[in-house]
Amino acid sequence: MPQLNSALTRLKPSAISDVFDRAAQLRANGQKLFDFSVGEPDFDTPAAICEAGIKAINDGKTRYTAVDGTPELKQAIAAKFRRDNGLDFALDQIVVASGAKPLLAVAIQAVAGPGDEVILPTPCWTSHVGMIDLCGAEAKLVECGMDSGFKITPNQLRAVLTAKTRLLLLCSPSNPTGAVYSADELAALGKVLADFPGVWVLSDDLYEHIVFAPNIFATLAEVAPELRDRILTVNGVSKSYAMTGWRIGYAAGPTQWVNAIRKVFSQSNGGPCSISQAASVEALNGPQDFLETWRATYQRRRDLAVSILAQAPGLELATPEGAFYIFPNCAKLLGKETPQGRKIETSSDFCTLLLEQHNVVTVPGAGFFCDPYFRISIATSEDVIQDGCQRIVDAINTLRTAHCVKN
Repeated sequence: MPQLNSALTRLKPSAISDVFDRAAQLRANGQKLFDFSVGEPDFDTPAAICEAGIKAINDGKTRYTAVDGTPELKQAIAAKFRRDNGLDFALDQIVVASGAKPLLAVAIQAVAGPGDEVILPTPCWTSHVGMIDLCGAEAKLVECGMDSGFKITPNQLRAVLTAKTRLLLLCSPSNPTGAVYSADELAALGKVLADFPGVWVLSDDLYEHIVFAPNIFATLAEVAPELRDRILTVNGVSKSYAMTGWRIGYAAGPTQWVNAIRKVFSQSNGGPCSISQAASVEALNGPQDFLETWRATYQRRRDLAVSILAQAPGLELATPEGAFYIFPNCAKLLGKETPQGRKIETSSDFCTLLLEQHNVVTVPGAGFFCDPYFRISIATSEDVIQDGCQRIVDAINTLRTAHCVKN
C-alpha cells in the first residue's frame, strides 16, 4: 500500500472544524442556532469594490496575472503601507496571494525547517501551529494569559529565544483574544529582538482596521525600523473590507524573504484571481470612511456582549481591544454538573453544553491551544448577540456543584 507524506501525522484534528460539523448537523435538523463561531465580517462587500470587480470582467481582465500580483495592486498596497503605517516598500518587496493564509504558510516554510524553532504566543490561531508543523519546525508555544493581556512580554520572549530560534510570529489584533499590542509594547519586544540578529519576525496584521478606542494600531516594522530587514508584514482585504470570498492577501518585507516566497509560488501557485485583484485595488485606493463606521459597530457589539456576559457567575473575561472576538475563561465552571448530570471538565464540554442544550455555537479554547477558555465571535447582529449571550448566562446559571460520592 503506498504511504502518505509522514509530515501529515504532525497535524492535529481541528477543534474548530468539529464545532462547524456539529452545528451543520443541527441546522440540517431544523434547529435555530445562535452562531458565534464564524470568523468573518457579516457586512456585505462595499458596492464600489464589487463594481470594480464587475468592470474588470466587462473589460476582459480575465486572464492570468503575474504569480505575485498585478503591478496595479502592488502600487495600491505600497500606497496603503505609506498612508496607514509610514512604511515604504518597493514593488519587488511586495507579494500578493490568493488569501493571507497561503502567504503565512509559505513565509514560514521559507525561513524555518527541521530542527528550527518558531516562537508563537498562545492563545493563537490554530492554523499558525499547523503551518509550523508542516514545514518540520517546532512550534515553541509561549503561554500568555489574561493577566498579561494575552500578550508576550519582553522577559518571556528573551527567556525562550535560543540558537534554534528562526522566527517569531506575532498576531495583533489577535484571533482569538482581541489583544492589541501598543507601539510601546512592540518597541520593547523589538529591543529584545535586536540582541538576536538571526531571528526573523512574521507580523500577522489581518485585523488592522478593527481596533477599539482608546487603543491605536501599530505594527512592528513601523515602531522598530532597525529590524525592518527581517520583518515580513502580512495583511489582506478579507477582514477589514468584508472580502473573505475574494481571497486576496498580501505581504511586504525584505527582498530576500519576499523572493523566497515568490520562488515557491512560481512552482506551486497560479497568480491570484484577476477579478479579485482589480476589486482589491479599489478597496485600498477608494474611500475608507466606512471602515470607521464598521469599527464603531463592532465596538458597540463588543460592549453589548461584555455587559451581558459579565452577569455570568464564574465567567472571567477581559474586554478585547480589537478584532471581533471575545475569549472568556471558564475555569471556575469546571467540575460543575449540568442538570442532566454531565460533568463539565473542559472548555469543550462547556461548548458542547451550549450547543446541544442552548443552541449557541462557540469554539473551545483547545482549538487555540489555550484551555479552559472559549471564543465568541461578535461578527453578527446585535439581536443574535443579545439573545445568544443571555443564553450563555442562563446555561451557566443551570450548572450545579458536582455531588461527591462518600464511602
